[in-house]
Amino acid sequence: MIIGTGLIANSLKNIDTKEILYFASGVSNSLETKDAEFQREFNLLRNTLEHNKEKKFIYFSTLSVHDRSKQNSHYVLHKLEMENYIKNNSDNYLILRIGNIVGKGGNPNTLFNFLKTKIKDNHKFVLHRNARRLLLDIDDISGFLNSTCRSVKNETINFAFPYYYNLKEIINAIEDRMKQVADYDEVDEGDFYKVTFDHNTDAFFAEVQPDNYLKTLAVKYI
Repeated sequence: MIIGTGLIANSLKNIDTKEILYFASGVSNSLETKDAEFQREFNLLRNTLEHNKEKKFIYFSTLSVHDRSKQNSHYVLHKLEMENYIKNNSDNYLILRIGNIVGKGGNPNTLFNFLKTKIKDNHKFVLHRNARRLLLDIDDISGFLNSTCRSVKNETINFAFPYYYNLKEIINAIEDRMKQVADYDEVDEGDFYKVTFDHNTDAFFAEVQPDNYLKTLAVKYI
């Protein structure tokens, strides 16, 4: 059973089952500040959980809960509230904290989509030299859940490809695929947060090299 209609929800259709409830509906804009938007998701989650106690409950959170600079953001506080509610009201759950998703369509403001659009349209942008990002192929979510979710119970898992890409690496991969040169200015800014990945995530990506993963993303989604 899938709740939601967005990028994540659509990616789960090939593993949909009556025994598992995938809650993939929520506030997609991490800069959202309207309480009504967060309350809407909370109400939907609460009602869905109450009427599906017999199902395994899978919730999609965000790795940005580890980002110290965002600890007071509405989005992060909301995600943590949702996580705590699930932990206190479900006997069989899995919370998946995911990184920067790369897929077809989705939020145009995600990092990969933003850079792709800037390069395609020949629009100049600013590159933060010190920034690092954790990327995740949308298809890896269903692959990971299909291989691990039945064996994991009442856990919170950090999930992304476990390599911190700098922005130049990402831009170069997009440039190579598009056969266009990005126009940007570099500034000595940017940061990143460290995430601890458990054995499930490490095992899933064990045979994949960072260069190959990034190249695959560029080939699939550009």
